[in-house]
Amino acid sequence: RVQRHPFERIATPFQVYSWTAPQAEHAMDCVRAEDAYTSRLGYEEHIPGQTRDWNEELQTTRELPRKNLPERLLRERAIFKVHSDFTAAATRGAMAVIDGNVMAINPSEETKMQMFIWNNIFFSLGFDVRDHYKDFGGDVAAYVAPTNDLNGVRTYNAVDVEGLYTLGTVVVDYRGYRVTAQSIIPGILEREQEQSVIYGSIDFGKTVVSHPKYLELLEKTSRPLKIQKHKVLNDKNEEVELCSSVECKGIIGNDGRHYILDLLRTFPPDLNFLPVEGEEMPEECKKMGFPKQHRHKLCCLRQELVDAFVEHRYLLFMKLAALQLMQQKANKQESSGALENGASPENGTADSEKSESEDGKIDDNVTGLDQVKELAETIASDDGTVDPKSREVIRNACKAVGSISDTSFDIRFNPDIFSPGVRFPESSKEEVQDQKQLLKDAAAFLLSCQIPGLVKDCLDHTVLPMDGATLAEAMHQRGINMRYLGKVINFITKTPGRAQLDHIFKIGISELITRSAKHIFKTYLQGVELSGLSAAISHFLNCFLSSFPNPIAHLPADELVSKKKNKKRKNRNLGNADNTAWASMTPQELWKNICSEAKNYFDFSLECENADQAAEAYNLQKITLLREISLKTGVQILLKEYNFDNRHKPTFTEEDILNIFPVVKHVNPKASDAFHFFQSGQAKVQQGFLKEGCELINEALNLFNNVYGAMHVEICACLRLLARLNYIMGDYSEALSNQQKAVLMSERVLGIEHPNTIQEYMHLALYCFANSQLSTALNLLYRARYLMLLVFGEDHPEMALLDNNIGLVLHGVMEYDLSLRFLENALAISSKYHGSKSLKVALSHHLVARVYESKAEFRSALQHEKEGYTIYKNQLGEHHEKTKESSEYLKYLTQQAVALQRTMNEIYKNGSNANIMPLKFTAPSMASVLEQLNIINGILFIPLSQKDLENLKAEVQRRQQLQESIKSGEQLEPEDKAVEEKEAEP
Repeated sequence: RVQRHPFERIATPFQVYSWTAPQAEHAMDCVRAEDAYTSRLGYEEHIPGQTRDWNEELQTTRELPRKNLPERLLRERAIFKVHSDFTAAATRGAMAVIDGNVMAINPSEETKMQMFIWNNIFFSLGFDVRDHYKDFGGDVAAYVAPTNDLNGVRTYNAVDVEGLYTLGTVVVDYRGYRVTAQSIIPGILEREQEQSVIYGSIDFGKTVVSHPKYLELLEKTSRPLKIQKHKVLNDKNEEVELCSSVECKGIIGNDGRHYILDLLRTFPPDLNFLPVEGEEMPEECKKMGFPKQHRHKLCCLRQELVDAFVEHRYLLFMKLAALQLMQQKANKQESSGALENGASPENGTADSEKSESEDGKIDDNVTGLDQVKELAETIASDDGTVDPKSREVIRNACKAVGSISDTSFDIRFNPDIFSPGVRFPESSKEEVQDQKQLLKDAAAFLLSCQIPGLVKDCLDHTVLPMDGATLAEAMHQRGINMRYLGKVINFITKTPGRAQLDHIFKIGISELITRSAKHIFKTYLQGVELSGLSAAISHFLNCFLSSFPNPIAHLPADELVSKKKNKKRKNRNLGNADNTAWASMTPQELWKNICSEAKNYFDFSLECENADQAAEAYNLQKITLLREISLKTGVQILLKEYNFDNRHKPTFTEEDILNIFPVVKHVNPKASDAFHFFQSGQAKVQQGFLKEGCELINEALNLFNNVYGAMHVEICACLRLLARLNYIMGDYSEALSNQQKAVLMSERVLGIEHPNTIQEYMHLALYCFANSQLSTALNLLYRARYLMLLVFGEDHPEMALLDNNIGLVLHGVMEYDLSLRFLENALAISSKYHGSKSLKVALSHHLVARVYESKAEFRSALQHEKEGYTIYKNQLGEHHEKTKESSEYLKYLTQQAVALQRTMNEIYKNGSNANIMPLKFTAPSMASVLEQLNIINGILFIPLSQKDLENLKAEVQRRQQLQESIKSGEQLEPEDKAVEEKEAEP
């Protein structure tokens, strides 16, 4: 073990599990601590004096000073360390609770209502205790609420207001149960909740209280979180002012700190899944069948959606104001004072809204936008120098976009709008109506802008998900919740370039099915005791796989429980006791339930009635589905060869199920300064300043290491970019060294077959080839291809890139026949996903032609190069460099073909007396192969003059200006901040 690379031995901050594992014989480990072998079952935290006060640690680290860079680094390192420790302890405790190793603090209560305290952490189960969520969806709402709460905790932690404290929160899914683990507020267990809560409501808005200190603290978070301060009525019809949802509770602990908890409604409700009687939704929503009744009423918009919507409205605000200013300017120049189009000044807003759709009138007018920004800042400063007409321009623009202020752009949401039981005073009637309209607009924006935008990005291949996790990440980045997955799939089916989205469609269907199966699996597992877990899991997986498409002989329900009963352990049958209905289902019935779940959860309205039709329609690979369902449910399977097609014998037995591990959601603290340096480095690289960019990235790497330790996904991104910069600057050995570290780290922090790890292998293979390590490069590419097959299958755009890489390396080592197999496969995939007339396809034709030339099959080479030449000519024109290169190569191939034909004719004519001219067979040089590898991997070396560099810099700065003007609020630029802080260092 000590001979391994350090990155293979260093512990990761958060546990990563593999869904497959080899059979390992248990062996004594002389390096492990001796107390692991004692009879305390590993729960040594029970020993007095050894427990950690998690709440004190979490809050103390947040109170550390942060005035300069060294202080901030120390603070962020402490925060990250205590969070990772707390997550590990909470995960372990949640497993102990479900496994029955922790005594409940209320043992006389019904099992699912029990609560637990272990290692100074409070644990509760995801069930509707005492009908708390009765009006919101019961147990379904209680299951969703912890993740909503965790999202709220993440958000308030990110805003990081001094004096406002949140609880350490971890949500653990294990053995079909959802467990919420939280740190304990000092003194909370000594008094009733009614006595503790001094802000918010404990009964969803009936009794509401407020507190001036909480209003002061929460008001600091209202601008970044887009939350509007508002008034609600309590049960005595008194007006109470809040700066959060009514569910948000404020409690002052015995330590004097101001805590907020129950942040499940931090973000505004999603009206597409919350039908309200008497409320009319926008036309865009109604066209797509919304609003729809969901299983619970806690559907919220994501923070990314809120941010995107506000940014969209800000750009609209700038356009409207700029257009009106231009109209005013035109008015002054007209002696008659009338507008050219005859419209009156009063309808300027309506005209400007109409003009927004016109092609690029304002889009490129940075000067106009800058003018509006300057005007808005002047009005905000209230120095009295602004004329009334200009004030009117800003007022009109603010009203048009729904700003809560008349003098500046400021969009905020009231999270209590449409909350059951919450009442607003009569004086807020107009404000409430405006807020309702804003929510409707946000719901329409998600459907009309974000979903089409995602599909367009997938069509352009700027977003390239490989599995369910990366598709979910792409959706979340655009603020699209996973409950819209069915709508995304439907949108894809109606897109003109449907064939080019085939990979997204397949991933979407796979994700849809496995997420639905996960919900069935969760309920199914709750009735199974620990001793019968392996049998139950193997049974479920057999049923699941056999639904695609051939049903198998079915295991009887009574075999779910293992014959070997563990007499020592008490059977803690939490939750639903009777799950024999799930157990006794035939595969066909199970499939119908999965489809039913899909419709309930994701509004999946495509026809998919039986297993045979599904298999035929989606061609889902069982191994891919197995991986997806295992990762979602935490199942670990024995790594061996399985027969998936045997109709008479189940695929899995209980010996094949090695483990079930927890699926954990937690807060991820960020290294803010390091991230600013990283962003600044990226900006410098984009401007062409590679050396300066490299220095900033190195600085970011040092800071990331300082905060996170040696292993983290952001360090992995740093190493990857550094390797790319080293490679571009010609330092191949350093590029190889950095990329090797990136690969090792990606394997550890993301997983061996994670899509990012696959891409890291591809980059490493390129750098190995540049360092003349050809066999290593080929092995790495083969490994990446194998993992790609495991994750998705053959038919994916990324597979074309992989096959092009493999084909080129094989060409370099003169394995021509094998090279052709990969390159022609890449050509077929590229033609499907990029279109037969795309530049990528032209390049693919050229690569195939080169191999045919090396084989002296000039006719085939000519045919492919002609195809490439035609594409270049049509796409780029006759005078483009690429078209000329292709034309020259065509001439060369023609000459070679003619020379070969003459030689053959001479042989046929004169036999052995023929005068044979020597033919030129060009063996590929390593330099030419490397050049082609660079091109297909997106590395282009373009010689630029000083004038070109200046023009590029000016263009980048112009785009940055435009982006900055879009962002609301004055923020220090990352680059300036990074430089300023670097200068401030001791």
